[in-house]
Amino acid sequence: MKIFITLLTFFLSINVFSQNDKVMIEKIFDTSMNFSNSYQLLDYLSNEIGGRLSGSLNADRAVKWGQEELNKIGFDKVWLQKLMVPKWVRGPKEFALIETQPGVTFNVDVCALGGSVATPSVGIKANVIEVKSFEELKNLGKNKIDGKIVFFNRPMQSNLVSTFQAYGKAVNQRTNGAVEAVKYGAIGVIVRSMSLRLDDYPHTGTMNYGNLPPSKKIPAAAISTNAAEKLSDLLIINPNLKFLLRQQCKQLKDVVSYNVIAEIKGSEYPNEIILIGGHLDSWDLGDGSHDDGAGIVQSMDLLNIFNKINYTPKRTIRIVLFMNEENGTRGAKKYFEVAKKNNLNHIFALESDAGGFTPRGFSFTSNENNFKMIQSWKKIFEPYLINSFELGGSGADIALLKTDYNVLAGLRPDSQRYFDYHHTSIDTFDAINKRELELGTFAMTSLVYLFDKYGIIK
Repeated sequence: MKIFITLLTFFLSINVFSQNDKVMIEKIFDTSMNFSNSYQLLDYLSNEIGGRLSGSLNADRAVKWGQEELNKIGFDKVWLQKLMVPKWVRGPKEFALIETQPGVTFNVDVCALGGSVATPSVGIKANVIEVKSFEELKNLGKNKIDGKIVFFNRPMQSNLVSTFQAYGKAVNQRTNGAVEAVKYGAIGVIVRSMSLRLDDYPHTGTMNYGNLPPSKKIPAAAISTNAAEKLSDLLIINPNLKFLLRQQCKQLKDVVSYNVIAEIKGSEYPNEIILIGGHLDSWDLGDGSHDDGAGIVQSMDLLNIFNKINYTPKRTIRIVLFMNEENGTRGAKKYFEVAKKNNLNHIFALESDAGGFTPRGFSFTSNENNFKMIQSWKKIFEPYLINSFELGGSGADIALLKTDYNVLAGLRPDSQRYFDYHHTSIDTFDAINKRELELGTFAMTSLVYLFDKYGIIK
């Protein structure tokens, strides 16, 4: 009965105030398109700081920058949350070639996967076994694989509209390829890059060794999609060709880093927290403009937009720049640990970690009653071509905050180009479209405004 009355009250109120909401969303749009600082913030983060792998000097610089900029924006409080992060160092540029016969070689584009061990200083050189699945690997067995390099060559599935779905179906060969291949005596692993495009840019990303002792760990590298196609074709012609891989990466001791947190206290419900964020770290090949510089600056810019339209939040708005999403999610774990210890009430959390492309909508983790409320807002966003409101998850850094009653959300930009850039040397500022980035800022600010105004149904 209580839930029914709450729902009835809500739906009556939204009909009364829908015109006011429409006007407010228009103000947020106009301000985001004319006065957003997102692009300028990203310009500095990308071009003056650059790639921000956890544990690096640039990650430290990004923490300092984030703290300073959030103070400038005018939050009530800005602070650092200490944590330990892994420190993996890529070292000199990796080298690889295909040898079809003595003296006949082809250089190919590769990069070490994040967390991989190095090869010996002279590299590893061996025959290659191409597979497309762990099942195929198992069927070949130790007799066929022992002493060889395993080449995982399962492409991302091109006939899926959601490129993130295609990524999810292919990425296990990157994350777990080495630990699976070593079971059958492989001495190294090369993995087709996670991209739908044929190009010469290898895609790094995290991998793991499970519980393997150091002596059992084998080097793992990504190979560009063009090079993967070439290697596959050459293996048909000459199954006995050899592959040379040389990389000098290192896993060092954990080091201190920080989440950067800022908040403005709610004027009416200060104990109800709305969290907005992304991850401050990035991979080291590019400057991480799409992954996840875009999400960082969109989150930071939200209060700037509210200030310009003279909107005072009813609930506490908290911005979190998470550290170490790429190779450990330790920032998310530390934030959750502290939040749980302090019994913080996060009613809504929104993450942007899918690139700075045109926003198409949001995905939500929500109970049925709250999702009905969310769906009633869809028409407010439709004039801006933001019309995808669906159940389906939120983001890695906020997932731990889920309760039975709160709502988590992820901004969902158009995904068709995202994996052209993801974890590559071309994830740089010049790949960012200013208007698309600012549309994402608008979308996030608008959704936060609605949750701030109406709260959630408990």
